[in-house]
Amino acid sequence: MRILFLGTPDFALPTLRALVRSKHEVLAVITQPDKEGNRRVLTPPPVKTEAEKLGLPVYQFASFKKEGVDLVKRLSPDMMVTAAFGQIISQELLDIPPFGTLNVHGSLLPKYRGASPIQSCLLNGDTKTGVTIMRTALKVDSGDILLKKELPILPSDTAGVLFDKIAELGAAALVEAVDLVEKGKAVFTPQDESQATFCKMIAKSDGEIRKTESAESAIRKVRAMNPWPVAFFFVEGERLKVFSAAQTEAKGAPGTFHSDQGFPCLNLADGAIRLTEIQLEGKKRTLGKDFLLGHSDLLNKEIE
Repeated sequence: MRILFLGTPDFALPTLRALVRSKHEVLAVITQPDKEGNRRVLTPPPVKTEAEKLGLPVYQFASFKKEGVDLVKRLSPDMMVTAAFGQIISQELLDIPPFGTLNVHGSLLPKYRGASPIQSCLLNGDTKTGVTIMRTALKVDSGDILLKKELPILPSDTAGVLFDKIAELGAAALVEAVDLVEKGKAVFTPQDESQATFCKMIAKSDGEIRKTESAESAIRKVRAMNPWPVAFFFVEGERLKVFSAAQTEAKGAPGTFHSDQGFPCLNLADGAIRLTEIQLEGKKRTLGKDFLLGHSDLLNKEIE
């Protein structure tokens, strides 16, 4: 199978590598333009860097649906594969490959269509997640399903840990799916629209822990926002980031602090969270007990 690969962030790397290792031919890689990073230096997307290491031709488009039609027609792929590409693909493009376009999505569709399926399953306290290989359609994440692979969510899993697990699971599932299509054994099943749920793009503000929320909700937020944007709260105008925490009993009014086993604990609506790894913005990330040694006055404060 001659494949044109479309992807942009780290999530897409395992799928690209798996396709290169497979019997299929990756004709070229399509990705987003370089972005301005720190100190106004242009930074290439991870997929571009990896494709260049693999010796693959790379094409970048600000609008693939407007600028990429001629290229796709010239390359004449049997199939396109997308993994977190980040752009809507037009029907004109989808109609070019005779075997269609397959997409790797990090949830068990139709649940969690959209931009943040990995964070959303943690925020909602799910016990399992997975990956779906589907045929790409114009409506976001709505295409017919070819394969699903489930993955248990462990209590220690953060969004970063799940991201890596799902990316690897998706890579293996995608190669399996391409093989099925090539052999004429692929069976596509329409999604049940009545079961569809949607998740929005995560913003920094989504990570804020408020004193009115439950301890369980705060723990979910800590896990879902690690490694970005990281859960946080404000104390006297200063942002304190929470990288890991554990649920414990409250010993004070919501929004206040107490000490437990040498760690600072934040009291919330129905319990408390022990702050095991935290960071005062602009300072070093540290264990909660080490932070408390140098900031014992925290116990006399309250979050905003």
